[in-house]
Amino acid sequence: MELTETHTLPVPQQRAWEALNDTEILRACIPGCESIDADGENAYAVAMTASVGPVKARFKGRMNLTDIDAPHTYTIVFEGQGGAAGFSKGSAKVNLEPGDHAESTVLSYSANAQVGGKLAQIGSRLVDGAARKIAGEFFKRFSAQLQGAPEAQGNEASEEGEAPADADGESKGKKSWTAWISKS
Repeated sequence: MELTETHTLPVPQQRAWEALNDTEILRACIPGCESIDADGENAYAVAMTASVGPVKARFKGRMNLTDIDAPHTYTIVFEGQGGAAGFSKGSAKVNLEPGDHAESTVLSYSANAQVGGKLAQIGSRLVDGAARKIAGEFFKRFSAQLQGAPEAQGNEASEEGEAPADADGESKGKKSWTAWISKS
C-alpha cells in the first residue's frame, strides 16, 4: 500500500514540528490510539485499535524516527502485531516546508506499508480506504489541536466520563456528545 498526501497546517513550521513530536498531541489525534510511550531514543511503543472492513484488532508495535533533520523532515519506521488479525509494517517520509505565509506550514508525506494475515486477505481496496480514512481523521484532529479547538483540548475529561466545565467553572452533569462521537 502506498499513500501520499499534502496538508496545509495553520501554524509556523517550528510549531508544527513540535506538535508532531509531542506524544500527547499524537495520542489525542490518532484514531484508536491508546498509548504512545517513549521506548528509547527516538523510539516509541504504540498501542491502538483499528478496523479494516470486517476485521477489528488491537495492535501493539514500535515506531522509530530516523533521518531526522529538525524542523524539516524525518522518516517514521513502524511495525505492529494485531494477533489473529495480522501485522503491518512500513515507513513514512514526512516533510515540513514554510507555507504561503508565516503562520502556515505545508506537511507532505509518502507512506509505504505492508500487511499480512487476515488484513492481507481483505484486499487492498479496503485496506487503502481504511488507511486514508484514518489519515484524514488524524489531520482533522491535528489541525484542531494546533488551532486550540475546545473539543480537541477537552478529550481527557470526556474520556474519564467527566463533563467539561461551563463558563462559570461548574461541571455540567453529562458527557459531551461530541467527545462520545469522536471515540467511534
